[in-house]
Amino acid sequence: MLCPKDRKTELVDEVLSQDLPVHGCPDCKGTWIPSENYSSWQFRQQTRPISPETLSPRLDVDFVQSPYDMKAALCPECRHYLARARVGVKTPFYVERCPNCGGIWCDRGEWGVLEQLGLHATIEQLFSSEWQTRVRENELFEKEQQATIDKLGPELAAQIFALAEALEGHPYGDFGVAYLMRRFDKPQADALTQRDRPQG
Repeated sequence: MLCPKDRKTELVDEVLSQDLPVHGCPDCKGTWIPSENYSSWQFRQQTRPISPETLSPRLDVDFVQSPYDMKAALCPECRHYLARARVGVKTPFYVERCPNCGGIWCDRGEWGVLEQLGLHATIEQLFSSEWQTRVRENELFEKEQQATIDKLGPELAAQIFALAEALEGHPYGDFGVAYLMRRFDKPQADALTQRDRPQG
């Protein structure tokens, strides 16, 4: 069985954490996890699926991306191209999975990050459209928050975030939002009115 990434190195038998038998590449240090091995190992775990929302605070992990991470790969068992799922840590990377046989490929260091995040026992969820959509939404939300902090400063931004959360949880929160919008629209309306008044 050849390495999916360099396609010339023979994979060797190895064991990952908690007695998961896998095949490793001595060259690129990647790991091939056969579907049947992963399924039987997964059955013995007691890990529950993790939502992207609970994952977000833990994304700042120490990780050096493999130079092979962006390279397309063929399944070493059935020769199908591997599908990719993005893991949005501080240094993002892609876990790969065969859409035909279900085997999983982790480039060097990726399994360790998945363990840190608690995703190692539920890797298949990373490939669902729901997971990927929610991850993109969370990343956009975090970028918007950071932009708000950059523009307003951390103290005022924290007040804005707290107010937004309070309004979200209030039955008449939309009234508060409308009030704020009127307050910010008023100066513009006044300026337009002043401009349109006859001079002299």
